[in-house]
Amino acid sequence: LLTTINSIQIGVPNLAAGNLFGSNTFNMFLLAIIDLAFFRQRLLRGAAMRHALSGSLTMLMIGLVLFFISANIDLRIGWVGVDSLLVIGFYAVAIYLLQKDAGAAPAAANEEVDLSGVPSLLKAVIGFALATLALVIVTPYLVRSANDIAVITGLGATFVGTALVATVTSLPELVATIAAVRIGASDMAIGNLFGSNLFNMFALGLADVFFTQGRFLAVIDPAFLMVGLLGLVMTGMGLVGNLARLERRFLFIEIDALMLILTYIAGMWLLYSRGVG
Repeated sequence: LLTTINSIQIGVPNLAAGNLFGSNTFNMFLLAIIDLAFFRQRLLRGAAMRHALSGSLTMLMIGLVLFFISANIDLRIGWVGVDSLLVIGFYAVAIYLLQKDAGAAPAAANEEVDLSGVPSLLKAVIGFALATLALVIVTPYLVRSANDIAVITGLGATFVGTALVATVTSLPELVATIAAVRIGASDMAIGNLFGSNLFNMFALGLADVFFTQGRFLAVIDPAFLMVGLLGLVMTGMGLVGNLARLERRFLFIEIDALMLILTYIAGMWLLYSRGVG
């Protein structure tokens, strides 16, 4: 979110959009990497049935954003587009549905989570506050550097935002997911990735509040439709691959994880080949 706001402030909305859409694809790539790294435990697949709703809502929200970008509905309340407000509203509804579903599904409580070595709440709050402060200070440098890379190399803000900035800003998801799997919180691990994609689309709608030159979704490069669809397809693949419980392997790699990895690489190559210059 900080990266998106800073991208808007320096006048590079495509970098902001690339960061969020690219994060969707990278998160599903992480799902495959985690699935590969912990293939003996298969913890993520075991928790998948409890995340059918979050995965479905994520796909629906990505589709909604792509529809609004294609439809280009020029309706505003003040300077904020009605489409962005609808995206924000849908996120609120999605969180309500997830909370209601969690209350009706106590199965997650059966997980045996190892809490040894976990810091106290006070230490955690202080740690997160310091980390947030560091991000506030560092993020403007990240955004300006990414914009310079896009200009100097000729790759463009679309590719740099999708491939580079999104990778950097998604690294916390990687760390959080690995940490969750290692303590046995498989629900948190898979929920982190699907939930991050859901939040990315919310952040895309929220970005319109900071973009005062007009409707934010209207100025996004049409090339992001392809990036958004890639994220939608990969989210669907991640959801179906986990729910289907396919146990086929190519060497030591599960077929669903392998397909996610190959789809991500192919998508980045396609974006690179069309984005240079």
